[in-house]
Amino acid sequence: MNNKYTAVIKQDGDCWLGWIEEIPGVNCQESSHDELIETLKITLQEALAFNREEALLNAGTHYREELIAL
Repeated sequence: MNNKYTAVIKQDGDCWLGWIEEIPGVNCQESSHDELIETLKITLQEALAFNREEALLNAGTHYREELIAL
């Protein structure tokens, strides 16, 4: 499974802004680059966990999971 994602990062005045290219909705703002990276990691982990949970809830019963590698 892909454990690498691309963070798009830019400084805007005193703030650091960032988002994950591959996962819509994962975006953060912090006062330092290091804080931004940490917050992006946490937010990405939470988004992936939420997406997994939602996918399984939507599947109902009698489903199977298969890994698809790119």
